Order: sequence, then C-alpha cells, then structure tokens
Amino acid sequence: MAEGKKKPIGKIILALLVVVVVAVAGGGNSADSSSGATVSRDEGSGSASVESAVSEPELEPEPDVPTEYISALKKAETYSDMMHMSKQGIYDQLVSEYGEQFSPEAAQYAIDNLQADYNANALEKAKVYQDDMHMSPEAIRDQLVSEYGEKFTQEEADYAVANLG
Repeated sequence: MAEGKKKPIGKIILALLVVVVVAVAGGGNSADSSSGATVSRDEGSGSASVESAVSEPELEPEPDVPTEYISALKKAETYSDMMHMSKQGIYDQLVSEYGEQFSPEAAQYAIDNLQADYNANALEKAKVYQDDMHMSPEAIRDQLVSEYGEKFTQEEADYAVANLG
C-alpha cells in the first residue's frame, strides 16, 4: 500500500470506541433509548467521524427516589408500551396482590412520572377488540371504560372509537 493511501486505523478504532462508550452509557435495555451516535465514513479521505443526533435527554431519577419507586415506574412503562393499558389499569396492576404488589406510594409515583399517551393506548386496545373479537363500536366503548374491563376514561374511549379504521 502506498504511503499516502494508508487508512487512519487509529481514528477508526477511536470512533468505534466512542460509539460503544456512548451506547453503554445510554443505558441499553430500554426499547426506546438510543444513543443517537452514528459513525460515518468519508470515502474520499478514508476517515471516520462520529456524529451525535440531538435527542431528548433521558431524565435521571432523583438520588433520593427509592428503588421501589423506580422499579414501579419501569414496570408501568412496560404495561403502557407493550400492553397499551389505561392509567387506572396500570395503577391497579402495580398495587394488586395478584399483580406487582408495589406500595400505593410507589404506584402513584409511577403514574405521576409515566409519560404515556392514553388515547393511543385506548386506540390500540380498541383495534384488538375490533379485529380479533369482532366487537361493535358501542361494545368496544363499553369494554374500554368498564371497571371490569380496561378502565379508560370516557374521553379516551371516545377518541379510540372515533379513530378506528
């Protein structure tokens, strides 16, 4: 290889190391966490650079927040993101003796700090009732607001039914 054509291996390794460090520092196991860092290569010069996308920073928990509260919040995020549950449904599951068995205070902290779109959750549940159970719009609305069902608010259920395809 000619002297002027050598690839700057040290710069490439450094760039990859930065990406790994950013990814590890970003926290890893959350489906929506992303370091936002990318490595791009300028083919003309053979050099690599690290670019960081600007994204909303993840809020770190207050140091005085009990571990139980943080655990309840993480579980609440799972119920919202994966099961599309209502605010009341999540709270009830968190405190249930047959569910997560968190203290009422930990569950309330989770609900207060959960960033969820309950209209979107209601719509996702409504789609399941429509597509898989072939329910009428009125039956879906009733199921969404039922204290024995999904426990969404009337407004969330109305939004869901109005936006079914």
